[in-house]
Amino acid sequence: MRLLQNTYKESNPGLFKWGNRTGEVFAMGKRGGENMILEEILKNRASFEEKIRKLIGRPVLLIELDMFALPCGCSGITANMRGLEVDDLDVFEPQILPLVKDMAESLGVKPTVTFARLVPGSSIVASLNWRTLCLRCYPEFARGTGKMPRPDLYMLLFERRK
Repeated sequence: MRLLQNTYKESNPGLFKWGNRTGEVFAMGKRGGENMILEEILKNRASFEEKIRKLIGRPVLLIELDMFALPCGCSGITANMRGLEVDDLDVFEPQILPLVKDMAESLGVKPTVTFARLVPGSSIVASLNWRTLCLRCYPEFARGTGKMPRPDLYMLLFERRK
C-alpha cells in the first residue's frame, strides 16, 4: 500500500502541497480551464475554509461543497463541515453570514434560508446549507420559530415572504 501511495505522490506532486489543493483539476474528461463551474466551486471551497479557520482560530474542514437541485424545486449549496460547533455559530454569526452571502452570490444562488444541520443529539455542525426554497417547502421552514425550530437545525437566516 505504501508503495502505491508513494508512486501516486511522485506522479502528482502538486496535490500534496498544503497550499495547492486545487491545482490542476480534471473533471468529466475535461482538462485545464474548460470546466469553469468546477473551478469556481473549488475556489470558493478553499476560500471559505480558509476564512472560517482564521475567524474561529482552530482547524475547521470544509470536506465537501455541493450544489444541488431537488425534485421538489428547491436548490442551493451544502457545505459538509468538520470542526464547527453551535457555539461558534452563536459567537461568530455576524462574521459568518457575509462569508455565506458572498459564496452564494459568486455561485449564482439566491438563498431563501441559510441553516446549519447538526449531528443529532450534539452541538456539532455537520453541514451549512444555503437553500432557495420551492413553494411546497417554504411553509415547512416558515412554521418554525427561533434559532432552533427543530433539534437538528440551527437557523442563520430566513427571508420571510411579504
